[in-house]
Amino acid sequence: MTQFALGPRSLDNLMGVQPVLVAVVKRAIQITKVDFGVIEGLRTEARQRELVDKGASQTMNSRHLTGHAVDLMAYINGRASWELNLYDDIADAVKQAATELGTPIKWGGAWTVQDIRKWHGTMASAMNSYIDERRKAGRRPFIDSPHFELP
Repeated sequence: MTQFALGPRSLDNLMGVQPVLVAVVKRAIQITKVDFGVIEGLRTEARQRELVDKGASQTMNSRHLTGHAVDLMAYINGRASWELNLYDDIADAVKQAATELGTPIKWGGAWTVQDIRKWHGTMASAMNSYIDERRKAGRRPFIDSPHFELP
């Protein structure tokens, strides 16, 4: 398996992020099957407002404002990708890293799972469970698969 590493931009984007979350991200990049980078970490209120106004975020009460969240971007052959299945694989690596480090993590691909370490199965199955729950409740799921946060 290819071992990946975080680049300088990703490391810069981890500045101000809670150390336990930084440790999980740094461990996840060592064990992931899919290369990724950190595209968002600590945000200003102005940046959060911009994202809410564009519809890219649903709240001004974001965990990014306190350094308790990161967004990760999948890369295939050095090119950014939004293919959902890649984020399932990244989430599996984050789950493993969080389990090894004893850090609870919530994933934006499965909002109803409060701590992905406790999910018995793949992160793809967690996301499908979340989607099913939302649909049964007559609500649209909000899939934010790049997003990971400390609950």
